[in-house]
Amino acid sequence: MTQRPKIIVLDDDPTGSQTVHSCLLLTRWDVETLRIGLTDAAPIFFILTNTRALAPDAAVRVTREVCENLKVAIAAESIPDFLVVSRSDSTLRGHYPIETDVIAECLGPFDAHFLVPAFFEGGRITRNSVHYLTIDGVPTPVHETEFAKDSVFGYRSSYLPDYVAEKTAGAIPAERVERFLRADLQSGCLERLMGLASNSCVAVDAEQQEDLDKFARDVLTAAAAGKRFLFRSAASLLTALAQLPPQPIAAEQMAQYVRGGKAGAFVVGSHVQKTTEQLAHLLKQEGIAGIEVEVGRLHDRADAYPVLLQETIAAVQMHRERGQTPVVYTSRQELQFAEPETRLQFGEMVSALLMDIVKGLPADIGYLVSKGGITSNDVLSTGLNLRTARLLGQIVPGCSVVQTASEHPLFPNLPVVLFPGNVGDESGLTTVYQRFNVAYEQNIC
Repeated sequence: MTQRPKIIVLDDDPTGSQTVHSCLLLTRWDVETLRIGLTDAAPIFFILTNTRALAPDAAVRVTREVCENLKVAIAAESIPDFLVVSRSDSTLRGHYPIETDVIAECLGPFDAHFLVPAFFEGGRITRNSVHYLTIDGVPTPVHETEFAKDSVFGYRSSYLPDYVAEKTAGAIPAERVERFLRADLQSGCLERLMGLASNSCVAVDAEQQEDLDKFARDVLTAAAAGKRFLFRSAASLLTALAQLPPQPIAAEQMAQYVRGGKAGAFVVGSHVQKTTEQLAHLLKQEGIAGIEVEVGRLHDRADAYPVLLQETIAAVQMHRERGQTPVVYTSRQELQFAEPETRLQFGEMVSALLMDIVKGLPADIGYLVSKGGITSNDVLSTGLNLRTARLLGQIVPGCSVVQTASEHPLFPNLPVVLFPGNVGDESGLTTVYQRFNVAYEQNIC
């Protein structure tokens, strides 16, 4: 039996594991840590680069550092075959083609790189090379959504060949982007895959998981025959490539991971509209206590940081003593900045504050829910200072649960939910609360 290629995922925030389970997430990328991922029994592992939170130059530096270390680790472990995925799931927002260009330069040559942005758990499909987000049951071209207006990663077209031409500034013209339509996937695309060369750019349709399952089978066959591929994708493709069985513990049974049947805590950083709606729904629930962090004060006064930190930790402790579950969230108003770099720098300051709040949470919390991709990355790498984390599975579609190690100095065996900003319906956060809170209700009865 031919050994399957190792699937190496460079994730620009930690939410790309939202469709798989039982694999490792790495928050560091020194050679020894990468070797842990390469030799793990799971067919896939994730390197959490957090590059979506970085300026372009920093994203290049981090991606290059990861890839150079990967070359050393792959050689040290004699890994014969691998697939590389640049996972970026924020509705076409991210450093493309910066990241794929660096990966190709360091780990190539590749015969092709594929754009596969379909993410079914998030209501996103690609039809006839046009990427859609389902809003109120209606497939909407993503260039008509709030995501396309992002001040850092905005774009003008939902038609992937035009998106590629725009993002590459014409280096890859739209007419040079190969299109794998749904009919191609259904009938089999192995012959076309075998004919790709010179890092061809390919846009891939998908409207349901079966489409990507068929595509992945052909990809794995072509890889076994020597073809080398790179992917820029959302998480649904990873399900197909990893071919994992169902997760060990069903989503509805995740309360068994809650530590000591204790109440948990929420940290909400994402500012997209979906997050705001989910937050409003959660704050109406019995037993929930909202704690707003007025980040505008950081913008106005340089000395506001320690005051905000002290106020928030005191409020968390007060509500915990009352038997409530604290929900720490950043103020919802969108601040304006003169240039993207200033916005990113301010975001780093807000994230640093949130991570200091995480470090100051009560030591006996039963669980932690992190809302937002960048926030979740920082919770793992900075707030909890994890080198690696084992993925348990999903508590609601698209939302991963990881667990800290038993020897963690602050929060041993803590279940942590990584909840992307743009995933879930209005009651998504509430559903997580209700599923975990079963353990707390049973404990106090």
